[in-house]
Amino acid sequence: MSEIKNNNVPTKTDANTQKMRGFIEHRATWMGLLIDEAKKAGLSTEFAHKAILRCGCFHGNNKYSRTDDLTKFAPEFANPDVVDIFEMEILEQSEKALNIDFHYCPLLAAWRKLGLPEEDMPELCDIAMDGDRGIISTYADEGFSFELGKTLAKGDDVCQIRISKK
Repeated sequence: MSEIKNNNVPTKTDANTQKMRGFIEHRATWMGLLIDEAKKAGLSTEFAHKAILRCGCFHGNNKYSRTDDLTKFAPEFANPDVVDIFEMEILEQSEKALNIDFHYCPLLAAWRKLGLPEEDMPELCDIAMDGDRGIISTYADEGFSFELGKTLAKGDDVCQIRISKK
């Protein structure tokens, strides 16, 4: 893979990956504009956090196989298409941890294309990450936990997702 820089420019440009990124950008456009209008109306963004968390919980309960084995969950969460879309680097995939660095984010790309304020990017990212938090929360009984480290939206060189099993 080409060197990836901290400017959210994709290095994978095959047609299928670009098409799927377009789908995600479309959803991010809706999300970004809804939140922007809510903020203009003086509303808190708490509704967005709650809604995206609910969406993640729905997917956690309906999209992914039930397992207490992180090695079985990992290939569903980080399937080849998603790996390509987000230019994921899987640092560890074991019984105890799924550590992934994302080198590209189509949501962030969409929000920037819209011209949303750069200072809003970290919160938009945090709202979007509530989806993953929701997914992993449905595996709490199985001992899975979620941690978000660095993010591209905050100007870091990667987004760090760490899923672990207690």
